Amino acid sequence: MKSVKAAELASIVGTEIGTSEWITIEQDRVNQFADVTEDHQFIHVNPEMAKMTPFGGPIAHGFLTLSLLSKFSEGGGLVIEGIKMGVNYGFEKVRFLAPVKVGKKVRGVFKLKSFDEKRPGQFLLTYEVTVEIEGEEKPALIADWLAMQFTG
Repeated sequence: MKSVKAAELASIVGTEIGTSEWITIEQDRVNQFADVTEDHQFIHVNPEMAKMTPFGGPIAHGFLTLSLLSKFSEGGGLVIEGIKMGVNYGFEKVRFLAPVKVGKKVRGVFKLKSFDEKRPGQFLLTYEVTVEIEGEEKPALIADWLAMQFTG
């Protein structure tokens, strides 16, 4: 994860700050996610039935793809120097734009959209995150993700 000084945040707003490694979406991961969330819709967990859909096979849950943002942030996000703790603060916007077919690779591309020092040493960062699908023009999703970081 990229480390920056708090005083540098303003200079990188609007810029791409990092890109994660690719992660392959395997059927086993989709099945495990279905078990955890109790969402066993056939388009995710039944490859034979999913072949008969316009997708041509099973697809990942949109929320599975979204949940990978935490992992993607390891390679694409940033931390403010002196960070003591960071927490997920939610989303301003999430749009699922294209299905992720099982077997495809995805990665996160992070842009710092804005930041606000709420109190001394308490920073609310807004990332624009695009989850790309390898070999496809349309991304899986775009999200404005909020993260709170505490320093000092």
